[in-house]
Amino acid sequence: MIQPDAMRAHLEEVELLLRRPPTHCRVKEALFALRRAYPEQCRVFSIGRSVLGRELYAAAVGDTRGATLLMGGTHGLEWLTSLLMLRFLDDLLYSIAQNERLAEIDVKKSMETRGVIILPALNPDGIEIALRGSAGAGSMGERVQEICCGNYRLWQANARGVDLNHNFDAGWETLHKMEEEAGITGPAPTRYGGPRPESEPETRAITAFCREFAVRQAYAYHSQGEEIYYKYGEHTPTRSRLMAQLLATSSGYRLMSPEGLASHGGFKDWFIDKLRRPAFTIEIGKGKNPLPLCDLEPVYGRLREMMMLSLLL
Repeated sequence: MIQPDAMRAHLEEVELLLRRPPTHCRVKEALFALRRAYPEQCRVFSIGRSVLGRELYAAAVGDTRGATLLMGGTHGLEWLTSLLMLRFLDDLLYSIAQNERLAEIDVKKSMETRGVIILPALNPDGIEIALRGSAGAGSMGERVQEICCGNYRLWQANARGVDLNHNFDAGWETLHKMEEEAGITGPAPTRYGGPRPESEPETRAITAFCREFAVRQAYAYHSQGEEIYYKYGEHTPTRSRLMAQLLATSSGYRLMSPEGLASHGGFKDWFIDKLRRPAFTIEIGKGKNPLPLCDLEPVYGRLREMMMLSLLL
């Protein structure tokens, strides 16, 4: 069992990391610091690698098989979602270890028969590019610079200029035609769905993981808009609407339906269409991406109860 002084040191390390933008190195450091602080409650592992070879680290609490998935960092500019995932994981582990309530919920008892997997960043390359420009793209720096003409302020894609939330196999052909009609025909900072569905290693990693571990339900966090999306096609589970209404009541976010280029090809769409289980896209906060660091605590304060409820539904 870890000593109190050592635990305190690890938690102080996490607190410092949460005050800075989530580079891949910092996300890794935070996850492993939490594992060291809570070795009995937390497991950290990789579900795959990005285009540039960065590990896609996830943390598991409770039973991994049939767990609930919380995922952030699908888009480069939406890096505040990665910090939100780490912030919730920190609170969750502390509440279990100390047998304290979180959002008035008995976390330790509730998690005895449940599991959660938290993936802070599906797109670590995109986040690095959004934060550091071509320097974040390593060997692909010149190509990334060409794609965005040196303007990284709109970078949402992975290192190959593919928008991961347009790359899933759910209405991809329809979306591809819509992209072409909008003039998006090749690698771009945002909204290019790739040459084929699941062409990207990040997309293949998360779909394979969801299948292998029979993920029960999934919550993909994006920014911004204070909105919740829960429907996709005829395979949307009947219970999804009630679940979404509970999430909306807790958070004060609006229930919405996607339009235009956001109508197909997303992770939520794939999860519903192929696995026929509940999945949600949650757009956190309001403003212009990237949302500032100072928004983390207000956003988390508003969503803490909803995030905890999402594990119990």
